[in-house]
Amino acid sequence: MLRAAYIAQELLTTFEEDVYGITLIPSEVSGRFQIRHEDFMIFDRKRDGGFADIKTLKQRVRDRICPEKNLGHSDKK
Repeated sequence: MLRAAYIAQELLTTFEEDVYGITLIPSEVSGRFQIRHEDFMIFDRKRDGGFADIKTLKQRVRDRICPEKNLGHSDKK
């Protein structure tokens, strides 16, 4: 849960003007972690083969909710 809280805080900080909030929902399935926007699955730990780094998660969220947003250092290869 600590990793999920860290990711949520990073996304809220990066997208503070673009998102209303982030909800962490405990799962009955151990190890489940997903990021969704409306009905679209941005990231699924099981589907994507483990946790992605925060840079990748920020890019995926950006691409879905505000593709024009510059992520600064997270956009650099």
